Amino acid sequence: MTIDVPTLRKEFPTLSRELDGQRLVYLDSAASSQTPTAVLDAMDHFYRWSRSNVHRGVYPLAEEATDLYEGGRTKLASFLDADPRGVVFTKNATEACNLVAYSWVRRNLREGDAMLSTVMEHHANHVPFTYAARDLGFEVRHITLTDDGQLDLDVARRLLADGKVRFLAVGHVSNVLGTINPVAELARMVREANPDALVHVDGTQAAPHLPVSFRDLGVDFYAVTGHKMLGPTGIGALVARPELLDAMDPFLSGGDMIRDVTLEGSTWNDIPHKFEAGTPMIAEAAGLGAAVDWLTDLGMTRVREHEVALTAAMIEALTSIEGVTIHGPTDMAVRGGAISFAVEGVHPHDVGAMLGSKGVCVRVGHHCTKPLMRCLKLNATARASSYIYNDVDDLEPLVDGIEAARSFFAR
Repeated sequence: MTIDVPTLRKEFPTLSRELDGQRLVYLDSAASSQTPTAVLDAMDHFYRWSRSNVHRGVYPLAEEATDLYEGGRTKLASFLDADPRGVVFTKNATEACNLVAYSWVRRNLREGDAMLSTVMEHHANHVPFTYAARDLGFEVRHITLTDDGQLDLDVARRLLADGKVRFLAVGHVSNVLGTINPVAELARMVREANPDALVHVDGTQAAPHLPVSFRDLGVDFYAVTGHKMLGPTGIGALVARPELLDAMDPFLSGGDMIRDVTLEGSTWNDIPHKFEAGTPMIAEAAGLGAAVDWLTDLGMTRVREHEVALTAAMIEALTSIEGVTIHGPTDMAVRGGAISFAVEGVHPHDVGAMLGSKGVCVRVGHHCTKPLMRCLKLNATARASSYIYNDVDDLEPLVDGIEAARSFFAR
């Protein structure tokens, strides 16, 4: 069953806006998705009727708040096919990546070890680990790209051959190229080379768009963020194998993450709570739970089917414009909905400004992937990224805006 986009759009208040009398066309969901009314209502309900702290009180409001908070965790775990004990709430995916960097990588990798990554990583899945490598002296190796923007698995095999790689950090879907990486295959390759190696995945561009099974991927850590999957800002999660979290020390310390405290030291709470210091993001967890319900009811298979059809149509529309180059795969089996493009003779910021003047919202810049930009020999791109509330009627204003930019700026 196809998605009824005109009806669905009515659930997103921001999409009813007009900008200077023009319909808002939101094509920046890879940066942050829009938020449906159900999510806003869930957060409002907490603040209006159940405002209290969690885990500490035995009165009804505290129990309601705890149920909302832990309910968000349970729903997210089910959505990603994971054990709720392995779902640690963080303020975003960047914090989730830092948790892995500080609580596992920095306490396990040393000089003589190696970690494997790729040239297409978002800075959030790159900087925490190269920072650790600088301090500890382990080697960082990077998988390069094929001509069509996919990871070169032959290069990966060569980098794994000596068995020194103990950790892989890889994005599930590129936020620039749209490439869907073969995460399960990479995880198998890494473990065949070194059975003790762990695999960490940045899932921020995958969880909102694809059916994801943490168990089936066979990875150890998976980072997500709420604001890209219809949820609120200020909440994300690290999904991990519970036995790993049990063996890891906490990243942040303070209240609620302790079992006992003496003047000489502390012992830690059970997982996942030992990684959630202080008062957590309760309203945000309620909102994220509502977002997960919303996506679950819609069906992630339908979400993916809609994305495939719309992205294919968008690629066709963009490539029909003279002077436009698209970066990344064109095979829809291996790409998501983020489409980065260049317009010959026009700076990406000028493209974005012209589109913005016509109510079309796209992202411009290096997209927090400067190493990838250097590999592509680019300083920046424009990026159009669609989601469930976009349809083919959004393509005409996109094309018209690019044509206007070419006409006005190109020499």
